[in-house]
Formats: sequence, C-alpha cells, structure tokens
Amino acid sequence: MVRNALRFAVFSILLVLGLSLSPTQSFAQFTVAGKVTLADPPGKNKKDIASAIVWLVPQGLTVRGADTIPHHASIAMRGREFLPHIRLVTVGGSVDFPNQDPFSHNVFSNSDLGQFDLGLYRRRETKVATFPTSGVYAVYCNIHARMASFVVAVPTRLVAAVDKNGDFVLRDVPPGTYEIHGWHERGDESRAKIAVSGNQTGVVVALDTRGIVTAPHLNKFGQPYASTRADRY
Repeated sequence: MVRNALRFAVFSILLVLGLSLSPTQSFAQFTVAGKVTLADPPGKNKKDIASAIVWLVPQGLTVRGADTIPHHASIAMRGREFLPHIRLVTVGGSVDFPNQDPFSHNVFSNSDLGQFDLGLYRRRETKVATFPTSGVYAVYCNIHARMASFVVAVPTRLVAAVDKNGDFVLRDVPPGTYEIHGWHERGDESRAKIAVSGNQTGVVVALDTRGIVTAPHLNKFGQPYASTRADRY
C-alpha cells in the first residue's frame, strides 16, 4: 500500500509539472543549429536569405507543443501587396484574407497540395482558405499579377526562421529521427534525414536555386495575365 501510494504521489507531481510519462517523448531536449545556403546562379546572389524557413518533421515520434504555431492566421491585402509575405500555420489550419484596399481582389492558389479560389471580393470583406497538406502554397491575386505570398503548412512546432546570415536555431528538440526541411521562395523545398541524440551545431541546409526559371506566374486559369490591365484596379 505504501509503495502504491508513493507511485501515485510521484505521478501526480509529474502531472502538475506538465510532464508526460508517454514513451513516445523523452524528457531530454536538445538544440539543432546551423546555416541555410543558397546556390544562386553566377552574378545572381540576391542577399535575401532571411526569407528562408527550416523545420523538423518527426519520424515515428510524438512532439508536443504544436500549438506554438498558429492554426488560424491572417494575410491582409493592402497597397496591392499580401502582408505578411510569408505566413506559417499548422497542417489543416486556415488563413483569413481581408481586403483592405479600395478595390477588388481575387485570392487563389493552384498548388498541387490543395487548390483554392476565393473569388472576387471588395474592400472590408474577408474570405478564408484552408491548408490541408504539409508544404508550401504559393498564393496569388487573379487581378494583380505582382501580388504573391506563401503559406507554409507545417506538422510540427519545430520551426525556425533564418536570419540575414542564413543562421537558424531549433530549440527543445526531443531525441529521435527527423526529416529536416528547408525552403526559400526562389528554390525548391529540400529534405534530408537527421538523427538527434544530443545538441547539434553546424547543420547545413543547402538550397539550389540555379535550376529555377524566373518567369511571371500564371493566372488562376493557367493563362498569362492580360497586359492591358496593368494592375490598375
């Protein structure tokens, strides 16, 4: 009886402290740090590395605390721009697109991860899109060809922005095997396996932009934008 009471007391203390006895997650937490590099074509180094994002996808491991990434967020349309340019949400999350311009917009994405078309709507109206699959969604306006934004849907809280030098730090990483993802809007998403059993520094996430053809995106019908409109609306 005394031994059972002691076990119950220890279990209760762990619950109060917010700890878990689940075998899927160890109490140990580590740091994974490194640098993102961009392999740009000769003479095309644009010095915009700070818009890159790195995240870890656990392989067969439960990582708690995903609520640190918003499940519902907002990207405003103002001055013929999407603000912010890049937005993070959890997989299955949604994003509001409020129109704060005195003219209409038509938000859409032709992403293979999940297409949507919010239709034409005017100032002070808001429409919502959901992002059901992990990955990066390019979002555009069907009226204004220069408007572009990106929604990154992630299945994990282990996400880090990159600073102006390309450095990133992922903290509170439980031990286990992960897929490390790196993304920049001028390059394809990279993926590689990484095993975490202690603090890791010097991790390099290399993104190759040399094969990316820079060209105007197409409208929601897969056609070039009409040049006569000149984004005047």
